[in-house]
Amino acid sequence: MSFGETPITLVGNLTDDPELKFTEGGAALAKFTVAVTPRSFDRNTNQWKDGTTAFYRCAAWRSLAEHVAECLGKGSRVVAMGRMRQHDWTTDQGEKRSMLAVEVDDIGASVRFTTVQINGKRPAQNGPAGDSPWDKTNAPAGAEFSAEPPF
Repeated sequence: MSFGETPITLVGNLTDDPELKFTEGGAALAKFTVAVTPRSFDRNTNQWKDGTTAFYRCAAWRSLAEHVAECLGKGSRVVAMGRMRQHDWTTDQGEKRSMLAVEVDDIGASVRFTTVQINGKRPAQNGPAGDSPWDKTNAPAGAEFSAEPPF
């Protein structure tokens, strides 16, 4: 993130399935909207109240875009982190317009109200698969494991 950028974290629900497109250069782009509704507890009525919903237009690029389009859909509760961007343009009628959007750097399904299943293995960080001290995949039969880190 560069100096002067506005970081943002959104926790909300997708309003529709992500729209996946590809640029002329072949870069994947996923566009989607996250609806964020604040909630507060009203002590007088002893109930939760919804505030005004804000809708954030979001974009994810390259492999993240493809993963978003493949894994998330309308209604998915997500935690998205990125940067606010202002987009300015002029209409065909010469009117100047601008809008704020979020360029998403990372996104995940929220497990607050549901469970999710992760498909695929975590990529090796320091060598070939199985080199991670926490990877039990290639462990010898009868091997014992500890929750303590191996350092």
